[in-house]
Amino acid sequence: MNMKKMMMSLLLLLHNLAKSASSSHCISSTSSKTFERCMTLPTQQASIAWTYRPHNATLEVAFFGSFISPSGWVGWGINPTSPEMTGTRALVAFPDPNSGQLVLLPYILDPTVKFQKGPLLSRPLDLHLLSSSSAALYGGRMATIHSGATIQIYATIKLSPNKTKLHFTWNRGLYVQGYSPTIHPTTLNDLASTATIDILSGAAAKSSSHLKPLKLTHGLLNAMSWGFLLPVGAVSARYLRHFESVGPAWFYLHAGVQITGVFLGTVGFSIGVRLGEMSPGRVYGLHRKLGFAAFVLGWLQTVALVFRPKTTHKLRKYWKSYHHFVGYACVVLGVVNCFQGFQVMGESGSYALLGYSVCLATLIGVCVALEVNSWVVFCRKAKEEKIKREGLFGNVVSDKTTRG
Repeated sequence: MNMKKMMMSLLLLLHNLAKSASSSHCISSTSSKTFERCMTLPTQQASIAWTYRPHNATLEVAFFGSFISPSGWVGWGINPTSPEMTGTRALVAFPDPNSGQLVLLPYILDPTVKFQKGPLLSRPLDLHLLSSSSAALYGGRMATIHSGATIQIYATIKLSPNKTKLHFTWNRGLYVQGYSPTIHPTTLNDLASTATIDILSGAAAKSSSHLKPLKLTHGLLNAMSWGFLLPVGAVSARYLRHFESVGPAWFYLHAGVQITGVFLGTVGFSIGVRLGEMSPGRVYGLHRKLGFAAFVLGWLQTVALVFRPKTTHKLRKYWKSYHHFVGYACVVLGVVNCFQGFQVMGESGSYALLGYSVCLATLIGVCVALEVNSWVVFCRKAKEEKIKREGLFGNVVSDKTTRG
């Protein structure tokens, strides 16, 4: 009976340990200090611990992050106005390029950092730091800076009275140029490294979900238009025009699909622009540039239909070259940007990406089959014409011989 109780107690202990380990991994104490509260941050396996003293509005805080490169950097800071990178007063830790020792320097992230107009230079913060901030590798003084190494950044800050909701930002990068941290990775996970926390109650403000329907609509419309309809329109123009039974219907199908795709893509593009305006601090450079390029090329292609010369006009061949070049460029950019969009939305391994890839692969398979069929038909016609020419030439020679 005692053995049974011991087994039950052991199982209960293991269950509680597993539950506590899975529910939270925030760190509430260091080798020299214990904090009243701690919270796991939503990205990068980072956490924060703090003690807030309302009587004098003093905040003791420790941030725990991890390096992604032995020569990289880890930063944490407070934005006085909004939950975004621009405007953050940050403390950034990295190995000194001369000695290799861990250093912690203050930086103010102004708009020039966002647009990478110049190197990030250290300068004093306008926050009221009550004591010298510090950084240490979590795990002891003998710990070394390596990929995955955990670091603690500690500071004591004097806050304005009754200001308990703070906007925290954090991030990490691969390397440092001199004493200037370089840009961090721009995945969705890295760009979402912000949190608004009420340090008095310990509650984190819920991230707004009102953008999610817009993001889904943006992704769906663009995948359907730039990523599928425009390639289908290009395929219909390239292959259906050679089928005599189709007649001029291929042109109306091609024009209808392309115009529909461009109009749907314009709606998706407009939603994307609006999402950018509603998401300050998040810049998806490549996705944005590809989107603008595809949008411009799509409308250049559509407007060109109005100025299409007649088949007998001398400029017709130049118009066709322009039409083909711009059309194929728009299709390629649109498809590439769709994959870039899946990555931006964090859907790199999702069923949505799998479904789109299957549709695109099916279309490519159809193109290969039609291309092979076109070459077979072309070779057959060339052979028939050769036989006709040889037969006609043979008849002419035979007639001349008979007359002679």
